[in-house]
Amino acid sequence: HWWLGWTRHRCLQLLLPPTTLAALANSWLQEDCPGLNFASLVTGSAPSQAVLWAKSPGVLAGRPFFDAIFTQLNCQVSWFLPEGSKLVPVVKVAEVKGPAHHLLLGERVALNTLARCSGIASAAATAVEVARSTGWTGHVAGTRKTTPGFRLVEKYGLLVGGAACHRYDLGGMVMVKDNHVVAAGSMERAVLKARQAAGFSLKVEVECSSLEEAFRAAEAGADLVMLDNFKPEVRWDPTSGQGQWAMLGWGWGFLTSPWLLSYRSCTSQQLHLKPDSPACLWKPVGASHWTTSPSSVGHTLTSSLWEC
Repeated sequence: HWWLGWTRHRCLQLLLPPTTLAALANSWLQEDCPGLNFASLVTGSAPSQAVLWAKSPGVLAGRPFFDAIFTQLNCQVSWFLPEGSKLVPVVKVAEVKGPAHHLLLGERVALNTLARCSGIASAAATAVEVARSTGWTGHVAGTRKTTPGFRLVEKYGLLVGGAACHRYDLGGMVMVKDNHVVAAGSMERAVLKARQAAGFSLKVEVECSSLEEAFRAAEAGADLVMLDNFKPEVRWDPTSGQGQWAMLGWGWGFLTSPWLLSYRSCTSQQLHLKPDSPACLWKPVGASHWTTSPSSVGHTLTSSLWEC
């Protein structure tokens, strides 16, 4: 599978600062055992060994977090499968050696973290595979809708699964949502203020609920436009002034659905969206704003970014 090769050839764990890994592992362990651990008197501290087995299919992800947890407990982990491996149950994944009471202290925290990260990587890999099955070559990306305190784990899982990050946090890109527009007083004023705040290094993305808003946002200077909460089907109307636009090169885009099963090519004649597919967006590259010239109406619009 292409995503396995992608992860093997790029050491994604280098993205994770060791100090951050240690801090996260320590906080998770403290959450689970903030005080006395009475069960340790039952097990004692004799040198012991635990074996990690994969009993469900999926993609292995989260090794650095698993390691960090047991490092805090003076235990040693030996892995038998690389990060990003396709798990075919039942398979031996790792062994952990250390004092018995430390193995059991870290067991649940480590398993929770590894299972969560692997589950997200597995879902991301499935979404990417569905996208690729359509012949589409863009990006599948995850948003900030993550579990509080677990974002690094979940974003990392996306990458291992072959997906991308839409933005890691609020500092990754300026997104103008409907509430920002209301607070600013108008679409144009909201985009202007966002552009001023973004400076030269950040992109500005605007959430729009209609094609009219999308054109207004693009004209105001948005780098990306997200068409959200749309009706199941949006058609291109050649008699409408908004229906004629020129795409310069390829475009950025989102197409959201529960399992990304409803992607279809977006052509100048009709934008096909199935009933469970609420959103699609596009923005020309190489132009400061969208145009309404019919000269390039024959171009095919292709989305290059999906949200999962």
